[in-house]
Amino acid sequence: MRSLLIVLDSVGIGHAPDAGAYGDEGAHTLGHILEKVPTLLLPNLDSLGLSRILAGVANHAPPAVTSLIPGARYGWMRERSPGKDTTTGHWEIAGVVLDEPFAVFDEFPSHLVAAIEAEAGVIFLGNYPQSGTVILDELGTEHVTTGHPILYTSADSVLQIAAHEAIIPLDRLYEICRIARAHCDALRIGRVIARPFIGETGAFQRTANRRDFSFLPPPTILSHLQTHRVPVTSLGKISDIFAAQGIDHSYPTHSNGEGMETIDRLWNDPATSGLVFANLVDFDTLYGHRRDPVGYAASLAAFDTWLGEFLPRVRPDDLLIITADHGNDPTWSGTDHTRELVPLLVRHGHGSSCLGHRETFADIAATLASFFDLPPWSKGHAFLAEE
Repeated sequence: MRSLLIVLDSVGIGHAPDAGAYGDEGAHTLGHILEKVPTLLLPNLDSLGLSRILAGVANHAPPAVTSLIPGARYGWMRERSPGKDTTTGHWEIAGVVLDEPFAVFDEFPSHLVAAIEAEAGVIFLGNYPQSGTVILDELGTEHVTTGHPILYTSADSVLQIAAHEAIIPLDRLYEICRIARAHCDALRIGRVIARPFIGETGAFQRTANRRDFSFLPPPTILSHLQTHRVPVTSLGKISDIFAAQGIDHSYPTHSNGEGMETIDRLWNDPATSGLVFANLVDFDTLYGHRRDPVGYAASLAAFDTWLGEFLPRVRPDDLLIITADHGNDPTWSGTDHTRELVPLLVRHGHGSSCLGHRETFADIAATLASFFDLPPWSKGHAFLAEE
């Protein structure tokens, strides 16, 4: 048995019921992209129910022109955990519903910064919230001159450390981040992120050598699968998000294209079984945070083209799930994530149906437990048996 779970990082489909508490009422990642780029067509995602999802969220009848392929099921999910960050979204997909959000800072406490500096033997520049590209314009030259790494954050629970690869080698940057991770646990900071970059003043560019160092998760559906000897293979930053817990094999990737190529290779391998869990991050990193709806649309179109070639290789007894972890509306104010509903696109079996509104991302975890015939997961409701 095999299942493929793909997270389209940040592809939200309209503000969540509690979006107002996050300043995100009216945000709509996919809807606003379609408004900005009306020529965008996603026929293969639509064949799984995407246009019907957008119609359902808007409380309108689905377009009559949309036809579903056999085995297509579609719905939309809200997040129950507080927050709108990557870790919280992925953890809830994996069956962990948080009661307490991860900590967010405008400035990291002096005792935390001093402890990291003392153990790592560094002096930080920065320590304020900023866009990951703007911070390089502001502090990149000083970093190159002094050799001091750059410390910054965002609206998410992240402590980010940026360094030029020619000034601080990658291994050394990762070492600094591991030290920071150990000190961040007591403050419930979700992720420490290494942000290497290259280039010269006025033309600094972040590289694909980013690494995430996450808070250690509680038991998830991944560890549940692993305990029952169902192999779990991760792609992209999944292993980082779960601190390698519940992961048997990991394939880090540097782009959506590499991620899709790796999915193809694994899916074509007869030895692949269990769960393949992939994150495609370009939507969020390259286009959402940088507020680029045109680039976002092109990236969605590229995924849709790939999906059209991939879908014929999904057997009726396979389980394909495509979803997202939060929104990142490229037309919204600021440069941060948005609190949104996310799509639920499924292919399994022969029948097609609407799964409607799901009250938690954890319905995916419950469904995976059911699909692999494991003891039920404690959070969420399995949806495969629903008609």
